[in-house]
Amino acid sequence: MGVVIRWAEAGELPELVGVELAADGLFAEVGISFPAGTTSIEGCTEPERVIVAGRPAVGFALLAWVDGVVHLDQLAVHPDHGRRGIGSALVEALCEHAAVVSDAVTLTTYRDVPWNAPWYERRGFAVVEADRWGPEMAALVAHERELGIAVAPRVVMRRDV
Repeated sequence: MGVVIRWAEAGELPELVGVELAADGLFAEVGISFPAGTTSIEGCTEPERVIVAGRPAVGFALLAWVDGVVHLDQLAVHPDHGRRGIGSALVEALCEHAAVVSDAVTLTTYRDVPWNAPWYERRGFAVVEADRWGPEMAALVAHERELGIAVAPRVVMRRDV
């Protein structure tokens, strides 16, 4: 891979918006487009919630807490650097960090997009049915619907760490 995985620095957070937008552009291939203003990284002011790949960063994992466990709020790798193991390395770094502070990592993702739920499943995540969601996860899923992100079937996934 050859890309260093590290914690973000405050000054580079604005640059990550371009990485997320470029990564989101891949969804057009499967007929998914996102409403303007729905990038996850734009609202982040805490570099301690962001693991990045490279300098300058070509990918990132944005962490949050949902129902008492670490939540992968966003994973984005610039398409120019895709299919090189960067996303996998970011997920593994996130899971290693989570193992110190949490019991699991959760995320929400598209069920039928090949680089979403099937990709996470190959990395140890499993679908969590709605009757097992906590109140914060239920609220997060409802919020995604309100934002217009849930334009295709989505699932909640979890990996115990």
